[in-house]
Amino acid sequence: MTRLHRRPLARPALTRPALGVLTLVLCAACSWGGGPTRADRSPHTPRTSADPGPPPPPPTSVLPSSPGAAPSTSTAPPSRRPTRRPSASPRPAGFPDARTTGPRVPLTPHRTGDMTVKTDGTVIRGWDITGSLDIYANDVTIIDSRITSTNWWGVNLRPGYHGLRVLHSTVTAIPGKGPDNGGEDYAVSNMGTSSVEVGWCDISVFGNALSMGQGHIHDNYVHDLVPFRNAGGEWQHTDAVISGGGNKGSLIIRHNTLLNPVAVDRGASASIGLFADTGHVSNTVIDGNLLAGGAYSLYGGGNGATGITVTNNVFSTRYHRNAGGYGAVAAWNADGSGNVWRGNRLSDGTPITPEPDR
Repeated sequence: MTRLHRRPLARPALTRPALGVLTLVLCAACSWGGGPTRADRSPHTPRTSADPGPPPPPPTSVLPSSPGAAPSTSTAPPSRRPTRRPSASPRPAGFPDARTTGPRVPLTPHRTGDMTVKTDGTVIRGWDITGSLDIYANDVTIIDSRITSTNWWGVNLRPGYHGLRVLHSTVTAIPGKGPDNGGEDYAVSNMGTSSVEVGWCDISVFGNALSMGQGHIHDNYVHDLVPFRNAGGEWQHTDAVISGGGNKGSLIIRHNTLLNPVAVDRGASASIGLFADTGHVSNTVIDGNLLAGGAYSLYGGGNGATGITVTNNVFSTRYHRNAGGYGAVAAWNADGSGNVWRGNRLSDGTPITPEPDR
């Protein structure tokens, strides 16, 4: 997504690929194989970096096709739940962290590689997945699982499908192993026009952790985003949550910890970035979150943004004294119909009043 309206004058020039039209992959209900082509795997237009694609892993397990089905036919022993690391510095109490997010059960290893899911109602529970999930199905649930991806995404919902839920899971990646010149772009990506729920998840490493124009994002811990350069040598933007605008449904972002520790000169964009890349931003609720980092911690949608309510958020100074490198908030359209700014403050209690969008 090429961002045109959010860079302060002091920022270095950064680029983002635009959304493209994708060819759907014809495959079995759950196929490992060699994976889709590079253009089909990316939720955006093809990148210029090399992408050899992962080798096909052996089909050692079978996805359950309905709730309550056995999680796997694999005989591999359950893996231990990942050790939770304490935060490098204290955060205000009551917000999600490593103790309140991620899987709640022992996990069973599954080296799926980049896997496609095409069976409606699929439930993945208790899996420790080495690979990614590309969803061409309705009402898919990933719960109490861990995904370690080296693909463009961890979980991706394709256009025309609905009902994806990612709950109580860890979604992470391996720095330097992704297809975007070593980077991985999206932990959970919603390419369609339906709502995606992401809740109680521990998310790290990806450049843009949660990418969607409509959905329900709640009670997540997003942290340790990893910057990377694209094939042209430019730093890619990083955002804990990113929306490109033009959405028809609503986007609710409530009670999350959204941390962007990336330095501004290495591509930091926002903790929450509402950008009018593909149309006006609208119908968005941002309530009760802990935000920190980015060039600005919040980009508010800019001119034309309507129906944006930003209430009761804490803007932490753990990375920058004004929450973001240049400040707490930018691109706030105070005159937009239905836009509300109320009860937002720095972590020391200082109220935040946005400057007029220019």
